[in-house]
Amino acid sequence: MKAKTSITLSQELLEELRGWTSEGNRSDFIERALWRYLELLRREARDRDELGRIDGASERLNREALDVLSYQVPV
Repeated sequence: MKAKTSITLSQELLEELRGWTSEGNRSDFIERALWRYLELLRREARDRDELGRIDGASERLNREALDVLSYQVPV
């Protein structure tokens, strides 16, 4: 379901938008752009969370890697 809303955009942005859309497609273009931006924000938040977990486990993972390497047979 769609709801009508009003937003204020800079003249510069409106001119750029006119170059990419026709008059009737402006709302669809803005909606698609917002969905993509929201997905980008979700992905960035997920990546930050994952990096935090990896950083939190880095010492343990490094110790485990060194332990595994100690079992390696010299060639």
